[in-house]
Amino acid sequence: MQIEKTFIKGCFILKPRIFKDERGSFFESFNQKAFYELIGLNIDFVQDNQSISTRGVLRGLHFQKGEYAQAKLVRVTKGNVLDVAVDLRKDSVTYGKHFSIELNDKNDYQLFVPRGFAHGFIVLSDEAIFNYKCDNYYHKESESGVIYNDSELKIDWKLNHNEIKLSNKDLELGTFKDLV
Repeated sequence: MQIEKTFIKGCFILKPRIFKDERGSFFESFNQKAFYELIGLNIDFVQDNQSISTRGVLRGLHFQKGEYAQAKLVRVTKGNVLDVAVDLRKDSVTYGKHFSIELNDKNDYQLFVPRGFAHGFIVLSDEAIFNYKCDNYYHKESESGVIYNDSELKIDWKLNHNEIKLSNKDLELGTFKDLV
């Protein structure tokens, strides 16, 4: 496995070593020891989640507050998504900045999103299966988020506005300024 740092401190792209032959392919999607050696953080993932979504579905930008904050290791096992992480750490030099990357079943990349980030993704293929590991349990009362089209964040979601499908809950999220 290789690691690539992003311009946002603590946010990493993990690239697996893929073995291919006439039978298909194989790669190790997670190894705690290798993860620690590459990232330098001893993170215990306690919950795995999966979502299946169709083209244009945008989930996010979500985060959990306080002691229920979550670090996530995300990947796509089918399809193609644009994955976005927004730095909400007020003491960070990249506060309010975002990083985006296409994750798909061709590159098999994973993105590590540390605690203190809002996270979301949009499906660019006909369907996508999105998986993520979390280092803290979901806590409904601590959930929060930022509206996907926040004018200050200026995220390019790669699809036209009329192609985007949101839940009612995500449509009601506040702005980045609301967090301050």
